Amino acid sequence: MNQTIIMNSMILQPVGLDAQREQANRAELVERIARAVREDGRAEPLKGLRLNRASAPTELAHGVSDPAFCVIAQGSKEVFLGEERYQYDPMHYLLATAELPVVSHVIEASPEQPYLSLVVKLDPTLVSAVMVEAGHLAPRSYTNVRAIDVSPLDAGLLDAAVRLVRLLDSPAEAPFLAPLITREIVYRLLRGEQGERLCYIAVQGGHAHRIARAIDWLRKDFDQSLRIEEIAQELGMSVSSFHHHFKEVTAMSPLQFQKQIRLQEARRLMLGEGLDAASAGYRVGYNDAAYFNREYKRLFGLPPLRDVERLRESAMGSAA
Repeated sequence: MNQTIIMNSMILQPVGLDAQREQANRAELVERIARAVREDGRAEPLKGLRLNRASAPTELAHGVSDPAFCVIAQGSKEVFLGEERYQYDPMHYLLATAELPVVSHVIEASPEQPYLSLVVKLDPTLVSAVMVEAGHLAPRSYTNVRAIDVSPLDAGLLDAAVRLVRLLDSPAEAPFLAPLITREIVYRLLRGEQGERLCYIAVQGGHAHRIARAIDWLRKDFDQSLRIEEIAQELGMSVSSFHHHFKEVTAMSPLQFQKQIRLQEARRLMLGEGLDAASAGYRVGYNDAAYFNREYKRLFGLPPLRDVERLRESAMGSAA
């Protein structure tokens, strides 16, 4: 009986140590990001590594996702892709595998416990290389190809994230070690529950690769008329198949995708280059100013000029 008790305690002990190590890693990640980004905003201290901080919940922000591994050290965030909603926190990571128009906001943050996160950009070429080197074969079938999803953050990925941020204190070593840790993160992602999705986007061939090409075309030629038949033919797909697989990956139709890209670019032109609404709308492909104004208000909640004024006032308030 005593021997059984001793064996059980021996079995349980490593679990306790692992939990302590994981807790220490989470605390270290908070401390290091908070030290690296002392004011609200973002920083990119290493190539491909972005750190974020917010001392209060934020408004919905429109942007374009990068293929990236996203970890929250403190706080929580909500991301919308089309009509799909994803929420994650320090116990979960978000993986994005394509450049897509998204809407997001920080939902949990305070001056005492600010929102702190890191984003590791993922190069599809690197993903493919790690797949080959690790002998990780792409599965023959795919159950989920959505380009964004959330999963539990395991101890291995957390440890790699901490070691990557730790390199900020070793600038001489960072250029050599950061790429190795990024490769490790890719390897662990491939072995995790989102590995199939990462494979599906990385491999050459298959519907996901074709959709990735379509996304690239639509992003580059967003101001041109949408010719679904031509795109589908170029990809070797029927129109119905193209629509189906595009929405499967992006959670929106090609037209909705193009519309969001156009309107985000128009917003950037008005804010960054001082264009008026009519000129910005024309630059992104809208010949009808009234139609542009309606579409803009539907997406951003305000007419173009009022929206830009609000954004500028908000930026001035933050600067003050």
